[in-house]
Amino acid sequence: QVQLVESGGGLEQPGGSLTLSCAASGRTFSSYAMGWFRQAPGKEREFVAATGRYDIVKYYEDSVKGRFTISRDNAKNTVYLQMNSLKPEDTAVYYCAARVGISKNPSQYNYWGQGTQVTVSS
Repeated sequence: QVQLVESGGGLEQPGGSLTLSCAASGRTFSSYAMGWFRQAPGKEREFVAATGRYDIVKYYEDSVKGRFTISRDNAKNTVYLQMNSLKPEDTAVYYCAARVGISKNPSQYNYWGQGTQVTVSS
């Protein structure tokens, strides 16, 4: 069982930066691949980024490549999403999730955080 708690969301201007954090409970954090997903009002939850157990294999959704960076610190049981050059279309609730084995498919993730709101607006 893994419990996940996101933080770091907020209001940012276009072109700005935010860093999201996701803290995990339990002693087996390094056993899980971690993903970030987002859901905008009226839209389905979509994949943003994912990292494997050792932070070597990483996947990104095309619209965030070059702007967002996912990373993890297994010693701190935490995964991060550094978001640069933010755009209004990045506005959404951002969720972190965990599963055994890296995946872009949200339906394959077993554990989810409660989400953190990111709003990009001038």
